[in-house]
Amino acid sequence: MAARFIATAKPSTPAPPEPVEAVPGTDGIREAVGTDNGIAETIDWLDSYGLQIGSTHLSLWSVAVVVAVILGVMVFARLGSKFSHWTLGKLTRFDETQRLLAEKLISIAVWAFAILVGIDVLGIDLTALAIFSGAFGLALGFGLQKTFGNLLAGIILLMDRSIKPGDVIAVSDMAGRESFGQIRKIGIRAISVTTRDKKEYLIPNENLMINQVENWSYSARDVRVKAPLSVAYETDLERAEELMLIAAKDSPRVLEDPEPRVLLMGFEENGISFEIRFWIVDPEEGISSVRSEVYKRVWRLFRAEGIRIPFPQREISIHNVEQLQGLGSKLPPSGEVG
Repeated sequence: MAARFIATAKPSTPAPPEPVEAVPGTDGIREAVGTDNGIAETIDWLDSYGLQIGSTHLSLWSVAVVVAVILGVMVFARLGSKFSHWTLGKLTRFDETQRLLAEKLISIAVWAFAILVGIDVLGIDLTALAIFSGAFGLALGFGLQKTFGNLLAGIILLMDRSIKPGDVIAVSDMAGRESFGQIRKIGIRAISVTTRDKKEYLIPNENLMINQVENWSYSARDVRVKAPLSVAYETDLERAEELMLIAAKDSPRVLEDPEPRVLLMGFEENGISFEIRFWIVDPEEGISSVRSEVYKRVWRLFRAEGIRIPFPQREISIHNVEQLQGLGSKLPPSGEVG
């Protein structure tokens, strides 16, 4: 009797489910909290509401952890920057430029440290993002090229002290009109320059590195002001010069050293041209205001002395008087016009 062998297939075992991964960093916080308290129950309740994206479980708990870490990084970085500002102001003898440069470098270091700590708390594996981070970093580098250029330019300007807060520089508006303003702040991207009419110009740091800058207070704050003036030809020149010097010296903002000077600039069509030159030490308070003050004093002194400031005049010479008389005879008498 032949034996028969019947092959029976073994029942197939179901494949084990794929492990569910939580957002990096949330499991470590859960373990640190424990399991036998109200906080753990709250965490479990938040973790029960979520979505399954592939093998990652995204829940309210994971979102709350990420948001809390981001807020913590921002608060830590801002508090660290403010503390460094207070420390440098109280415990060092740096001047304003050196203190501002130190604050910027410390702020960059604090932000970098806070971001690295936040990445470590979240448990993000940067090696897994090496390819993506390389491509993203390349795109970010091209996109923020100007931003990083302005940042480095601002640091270099503070290091060589060519531009610093409080300096008075010349600026131009969109119409090309030149004015001047005082530097209030040197930021990461641009400097803030405030003019006398309260207009605030934001000039990129890189522009100050590659373009010519007229800095009125780079090596000294003394600025020379010129006030042109004319007198009539019958004027006593020596007396007029004395009065102009008195007017300049009596102005409170005009410096005694270097002393003011009056120069004769030429014999013009309508009068004799002079120029009053004097120095001030506070250009941020305005150039036109001190020039106006000197002009007012000159006007009062000239009127007291009877010195006349000329105005445009024209001399008309008539060679054919007979034709002019004939033209006058043809005009209608007064009151009959029209």
